[in-house]
Amino acid sequence: MANSNAQPALLVLADGSAYRGWSFGANGTTLGEVVFNTGMTGYQEVLTDPSYRGQIITFTYPELGNTGVNPEDEESDRPHVRGAIARNITLRPSNWRSAQSLPDYLKKHGIVGIYGVDTRAITRKLRVYGAMNGGISTEILDPEELLNQIQQAPSMEGLNLVKEVTTTEVYEWSDPTSDIWEFKPVEGNAASEAFTVVALDFGIKRNILRRLARYGCRVIVVPANTPAEDILKYNPDGIFLSNGPGDPAAVTEGIETTKKLLQASIPMFGICMGHQILGLSMGGETYKLKFGHRGLNHPAGLQRRVEITSQNHSFALTPESLPEADIEITHLNLNDRTIAGLRHKSLPLFSVQYHPEASPGPHDADYLFEQFVQSMREARLATVS
Repeated sequence: MANSNAQPALLVLADGSAYRGWSFGANGTTLGEVVFNTGMTGYQEVLTDPSYRGQIITFTYPELGNTGVNPEDEESDRPHVRGAIARNITLRPSNWRSAQSLPDYLKKHGIVGIYGVDTRAITRKLRVYGAMNGGISTEILDPEELLNQIQQAPSMEGLNLVKEVTTTEVYEWSDPTSDIWEFKPVEGNAASEAFTVVALDFGIKRNILRRLARYGCRVIVVPANTPAEDILKYNPDGIFLSNGPGDPAAVTEGIETTKKLLQASIPMFGICMGHQILGLSMGGETYKLKFGHRGLNHPAGLQRRVEITSQNHSFALTPESLPEADIEITHLNLNDRTIAGLRHKSLPLFSVQYHPEASPGPHDADYLFEQFVQSMREARLATVS
């Protein structure tokens, strides 16, 4: 139910279906691709994940905002979603870490939200017909008028959104995962080995940087359009390709840079868009999924090994396009058998389509950071010998 001061809001999808509800967050009109996330927690991490740039998120969990928001759980410096759709919201959160309510947080950052709508019906529609453009408005309450604007919005296919979220300046990250919520203490002397990792920022999440730092990496984050020659000047022990929004095939500068970096035979690790960029740089192709994978409990694995993973992506690599002589598929999404991980058979390169940094989500795949560090360790030893 709406509170007594709630303002009416309207959600319209590209197929013309309309849903009337109540506003939470900022007033105004927003357009984007409407998708759904099935996670039961982690809404703040979702809202601030740069990979959601250009999208309006339908949260399938019916209660949103119970624990408020806090600075520690932000995955970037601000929310990147175009809008939020919820069944119910909490105006007065209850959590010892809460610094602000969710509606106040969205209002502060100019994000439009709607609640009081049937998120189950919206999710079912997106599963049947696929993700589609839509709009939320507190200003335009005529469905036909809002639909006219939605029809002018660009499709996610062919859209390069990385340029909107990548860093504009090089910076170094050294802050590890907080001891308050450390889920896997790093053993041995990893923290003293100081491997230098250059991370190409296609829309990188902070907890990826924290996990790399926890495993002893000195992380230098560079803009997505940084030339390979400039990256190699840092004399990196490893190269990391980050997550990011939009169509990976449209990120042509990142693909060309990665092609050149492959020739250096430096250990490389990609996550989400970084996985797609790596595959594209080796001759692969990508395609858009019907409604994508967004949630905290996607099973991924191969050969009787299963990990429960956090996923957030609209595109996937086409298996037939990858050079079989060079590439081994290491993981499949066990819901639809799409590629979830790969590695090069002779070069120290590997990637996964999901998010092992566990923010939000399970910790099953944290070993991949350790695997990346081990590949750098082996490369360093090979150089010394």
